Amino acid sequence: MSVLYKSVLGAGMAPTLRRVVGMAPLRLRVLAGEAALDRPVRWVAVSELADPTPFLEGGELVLTTGMRLGPDDAPAYVASLVARGVTGMGFGVGLGHDEVPPAFLDEAARAGLPLVEVPRQTPFIAIGKAVSELLAAERHEELGDAVAAQGRLTRAALRPGGLGAVVERLAREIHGWAALLDEAGTALHLAGEGAAEGAGLVLPELGRLRAPGPPAGLALSGPHEHVVVQPLADRRRVRGFLAVGSRRPFSPVGNTVVTTAGSLLTLSLEQGADQVAATRRVRAAVLRLLLAGERRAAEETLEAVGGTIPGGPVVVLACEPRDAEELMDTLPGFTAPWESLVIAVVPEDLADQAERAAGAAGRAGVGTPVGLDEVATGFDQARRALASASPVARFAELAGQGLLSLVDPALLAGFATALLAPLREYGSRADLVESLRAYLACNGHWDAAAQRLGVHRHTLRYRMRRVGELLGRDLDDPAARAELWVALSVQSGTGSTSLRTR
Repeated sequence: MSVLYKSVLGAGMAPTLRRVVGMAPLRLRVLAGEAALDRPVRWVAVSELADPTPFLEGGELVLTTGMRLGPDDAPAYVASLVARGVTGMGFGVGLGHDEVPPAFLDEAARAGLPLVEVPRQTPFIAIGKAVSELLAAERHEELGDAVAAQGRLTRAALRPGGLGAVVERLAREIHGWAALLDEAGTALHLAGEGAAEGAGLVLPELGRLRAPGPPAGLALSGPHEHVVVQPLADRRRVRGFLAVGSRRPFSPVGNTVVTTAGSLLTLSLEQGADQVAATRRVRAAVLRLLLAGERRAAEETLEAVGGTIPGGPVVVLACEPRDAEELMDTLPGFTAPWESLVIAVVPEDLADQAERAAGAAGRAGVGTPVGLDEVATGFDQARRALASASPVARFAELAGQGLLSLVDPALLAGFATALLAPLREYGSRADLVESLRAYLACNGHWDAAAQRLGVHRHTLRYRMRRVGELLGRDLDDPAARAELWVALSVQSGTGSTSLRTR
């Protein structure tokens, strides 16, 4: 099964030293320990102490100008940094030392500690700010992943059978297993490989969570698996337990996602499946309001159940998935059931993402970008596109860029047949139709059209005069040309005519 989102496990990775030294504005130069540049930099520490390790936690890039350090200090200084678990050492030159003392280079190389030369023109604070910005960016991305995961869990909770849907989604989010147990420890829903075994493993521990003043949860760790158990309790009693397991340790964000799932499950246990079904009916009603042009009423109605409609412009998708519930869980924007279809109203900038998800789950028709007051137009376009033979069809890419699809096919066919009938009835000279098609396709250029047909241009001129006489139309008139081209396109699309070059 392909995963279109990041795992929330192992989040919060700090930038590597290689990434820091690769920032051109800092002008850093690696002098030793290059093989260890992929270590994470968790902070930048500036110190001129002979032994800064009492003030370090490990994982830092230690910066010094070596004012109090001489060559004889190198062995003890480097050894203390290595023992403390620092990521690397930055040596500033141009103040206490014109260059990095060879003794420090030798000791760092021997210990495998990355040693970086910091030029005089690079302030230590610039390195600190750069690392701080990288850490902030990593944290922002990590929080974004967590918010996205929480959104997917919330949408799962709104599905029929929301309890099982949340458990299944959580197992995917953590790339492990999840188990929902009732108060007695009986499994209600299991998801992910190893869920049954994991549920049996935590069963003896549930008594500790039922005791007065139960802890917020339990964490069990082994060499190959990490397990978290949370009680699902309201103000009166414990209603069940959520157990999850993964081969990788849970990061703080991973624990937050598990807690979110636990809150949703607790709410679902309290409210029951009827509430979820009611929410689906509300979403279907919101879609009907949008199609009726009642945008304000639709927004207020959806807001009442904690949802929002994306701002315009939007793209409407009409989807015919193999698993409607799964698709509604993965599509961005607003989704609602419609008869046997799933209708999605997504922001224009997320249309490609939604199209890929819909295509992977079944068939889909995609409308053109419209405003929120024009959702009915986008809905009609999406359903017309869905009616085509393509697994994923865009309305804008239909024949005639969607223009001919706006007209009733039977009317178009009748129009084309009546208009071109005089040419087909003209003895055995069916080549008049082919000649007209080539003439129009070449935009009235005699030489190009004649060459395409393989005839002399005077022959083509004669044929076009006969066409004009038989049809009673002036072929120099743009309106007449447009009507004829539409008629030819319609009949070509049905396979009734074809161009045979001579």
